[in-house]
Amino acid sequence: MIGGGAAPVIGRNATRFSIWAPEAEQLWLCLFDDADRERRLPMLRDVDGVWHVEAAGVGAGARYGVRADGAYDPAAGLWFDPDKLLLDPYAPAIDRAFVYDPALTARRGEGSDTAPLNAKGVVVAPMAPVPAKPPHFTPGGLIYELHVRGFTMLHPDVPEAQRGTIAALAHPAIIAHLQQLHVSAIELMPINAWIDERHLGPLGLTNYWGYNPVSWFALDPRLAPGGMAELRATVAALHEAGIGVILDMVYNHNGESDAFGPTLSLRGLNARDYFRHTDDGRLINDTGTGNSVACNQPVVRRLILESLRHFVTQAGVDGFRFDLGPALGRMADGFDPHAPLLEEMRADPVLADRVMIAEPWDIGPGGYQLGRFGDGWLEWNDRYRDDMRRFWRGDAGTLGGFATRLAGSSDVFGKGTTRSVNFLAAHDGFTLADLTAYEQRHNHDNGEQNRDGHGENLSWNNGVEGVSDDPAIVAARRRDIMALLSTLFCSRGAIMLSAGDEFGRSQQGNNNAYAQDNVIGWVDWAGRDRAIEAHAFALAGLRARCPDLSDIAMLREEDVVWLNERGEAMRVAQWEQPERRCVALRFGRSGWTLCVNGSGEAQDFCLGDGRSFTVAARSLLVVDPLSG
Repeated sequence: MIGGGAAPVIGRNATRFSIWAPEAEQLWLCLFDDADRERRLPMLRDVDGVWHVEAAGVGAGARYGVRADGAYDPAAGLWFDPDKLLLDPYAPAIDRAFVYDPALTARRGEGSDTAPLNAKGVVVAPMAPVPAKPPHFTPGGLIYELHVRGFTMLHPDVPEAQRGTIAALAHPAIIAHLQQLHVSAIELMPINAWIDERHLGPLGLTNYWGYNPVSWFALDPRLAPGGMAELRATVAALHEAGIGVILDMVYNHNGESDAFGPTLSLRGLNARDYFRHTDDGRLINDTGTGNSVACNQPVVRRLILESLRHFVTQAGVDGFRFDLGPALGRMADGFDPHAPLLEEMRADPVLADRVMIAEPWDIGPGGYQLGRFGDGWLEWNDRYRDDMRRFWRGDAGTLGGFATRLAGSSDVFGKGTTRSVNFLAAHDGFTLADLTAYEQRHNHDNGEQNRDGHGENLSWNNGVEGVSDDPAIVAARRRDIMALLSTLFCSRGAIMLSAGDEFGRSQQGNNNAYAQDNVIGWVDWAGRDRAIEAHAFALAGLRARCPDLSDIAMLREEDVVWLNERGEAMRVAQWEQPERRCVALRFGRSGWTLCVNGSGEAQDFCLGDGRSFTVAARSLLVVDPLSG
């Protein structure tokens, strides 16, 4: 087995602690009583660079940290400073949320003891493993992306004391809504313990999304005050309702940031191995956050794999989505789909059948890897997002791209089955409603002079930027949202819906609401558009009734016929007409037909079998084989 640390092991009369710090000269286990008085126990090093100690009389509930001493040379990746209390990377829980303080960034000899500032690990007795069962997510199913706090903070049926927590997701009203959408799995934005970036405090803001982790084991107590037991119970309740749970994991970087960031855990123990560095010792920043985790360093691989297993065996989760996924396969010479970590994930007996979803891009060299993660992986498909937005915005020459994305993106994923996660909007970017109401981002509340977030969103505003009380504009936006939703629910492969998009949720034009822990970032249940919501529920039922829509097999010529509005087979020259906005798709097996009218006028469709339909402007009509 690869050397490395381990979670605290509780014995009959003592608990054993193991920390990996091969370049340290001394480690101490630091135990804290209820009055925060500290007791230090020196740790002993073995040949693998792992330091051990057995703490007599210590059991579940004990709070602890680690101090490490050794060379201090940040330019060489050495940050040993015994004034810094460090979190054990394997700590299964923490006693409070992380709070940024400039004192956490002090250089050795220039600061004070950080024990009062840093969260401490908590010893936890592991629960019996959850019985192994296949994932509840079904191929071609609906993934529903949500933020635990934002999704439940304003829900009128959830008890106020429970709002904002993982437990709230098990409320019957929440489950009923998810079932009406035929959700196969919810995808939770990060629930691991995180810390705010240093620039947010002076702006009066916090990191709301949580994509800045400090621990890959411990849940953030703000979201899970009941710890792993709370997550476990919620997953069980959702499973009982037929709904899986996917966790969004951030392994590409951690919250210790760049050379000016806080020393909290990995940096103070072994920065040279935990993070990627240039040949001259500088931190590599392929993430835009200040550091990049060395995911394929052997001990880091073990840490990642064990944290994934932890959530499967202790909570029963169905799978994972990986933020900036190329980091998992990045080697010295670039991304490798057969990198050691990716191969070990495929072969791991606990993880091999879990749902694995890559966000297949980062900002490093060769960082765009859509379509390259291979068998067993689903991938967020931004080409689907962009081509569908271009079509419904009205861009010329986009019909062919629309059809390719609708059919499973064979140009990206090859023949056979599609691995696409089709989405039109996600947490990062405009909501679906804002996509039709804003041509420009409006991120001034983020305090960065509107420079943050995507500048090009392929959006349109239907004549007025932002909120409008003009009935015609309101109707046009509702029509466009419904068309976008219809397209998503009729697309081959897995589909992903961002929470609230099914009823017209807005973020007031903010397309980077990562710091908006307020009504901008929260789902507005009271203000939802009931007409859009009813349309989404109907589409979900339709997708459930028509297997052709949710099939993950790529469409072959014998499976489908593409028709023009006169019921004739589409010719190559027609596909290439820049102004063409109409097409019909008929599934040969079932006879279901999709009539797409992307033009600004109503269009009559003759299906060539004696039936004809008028399709409203900028809409998609699904015709079942029995329609007269």
